[in-house]
Amino acid sequence: MGSVLVALSGGVDSSVGAYLLKEKGLEVSGISFVFYDTAGPNESLQRAKETAEILNIDYTVLDLRDRFNETVIRPFFEAYRKGITPNPCVWCNRLMKFKALIEEADRRGMHFISTGHYAIVRDGQLYKGIDTRKDQSYALYRLSDEQLQRMILPLGTYRKGEIRSIAEQLGLPTSKAPESQDVCFLQGKGYYSKIKDYSEGLILDIETRKRLGTHKGFYHYTMGQRKRLGISGQKALYVVDIDPDTNTVYVGDANLVMKDTIKVDDLNWQVEQSNTFEATVKIRSTMRDEPATVNLTGDNKAIVHFQQPQWAPAPGQSAVFYKENKVIGGGIIAR
Repeated sequence: MGSVLVALSGGVDSSVGAYLLKEKGLEVSGISFVFYDTAGPNESLQRAKETAEILNIDYTVLDLRDRFNETVIRPFFEAYRKGITPNPCVWCNRLMKFKALIEEADRRGMHFISTGHYAIVRDGQLYKGIDTRKDQSYALYRLSDEQLQRMILPLGTYRKGEIRSIAEQLGLPTSKAPESQDVCFLQGKGYYSKIKDYSEGLILDIETRKRLGTHKGFYHYTMGQRKRLGISGQKALYVVDIDPDTNTVYVGDANLVMKDTIKVDDLNWQVEQSNTFEATVKIRSTMRDEPATVNLTGDNKAIVHFQQPQWAPAPGQSAVFYKENKVIGGGIIAR
């Protein structure tokens, strides 16, 4: 039936994915990418190796630390220094993980590639996975046509509980592996703990321009944030704007964080649309997609009008457009 190169992360999802592909009769090879240094022994690599042995599949490791640092880690911290909230998983998927998979598959003369993402690819089109709590189509919306045409995502029609159950039945070492971190290279630490250069600035009330406190680097904050402000008042205050040019963080009431209109740049299409169209739009990986009207404004940009105001759209994050369960495109939320 063909051969497929599977990215084995050392987690339960990619491990069971490799098993499911092998059960379908595909010739499966596993590969792990080393993207960053770990504090101690790389337990994920050890689990991936043991899994490959249990499944009796070929397994290799590819060191991409330098490339990952330049492509993902450095831009991640540079984005915070510009006062925007980056989406590292979105860029890693297109520019690192799937690109490296295809490069390695081509080198081996293999056509198909696979990962343990909870989403569905059908006829080269991307759809939500059936497990709404685990669906990862949001993080895959920037994949290219070639990447989608060559991709097999076996977990899209399963729920997480089913995948864990299969791993336990197989006795895979990944069956009790911890859930992967949202930003893997931070290894459970706050991004702000790794930014050492900063200059203090003002925290101002956005309506009165009254000084409420002092911050130790605006990149400690993102839209809608309440923690670590170090200020108190009669009402709850949230970050409503960040001005990197003046080194100022603006705060205000919760209602000021709600937005019914956002600008979106750097659009990437799975399915071309007319200049104005209806869709549901997701502005955060953990939220639901909400009904909206999307107006294309030229120069690969759009304005999104939501039917209901949304909580804290953050510049730098992605806005992904859906028609029912199908991903049709998306872009980067602008300031």
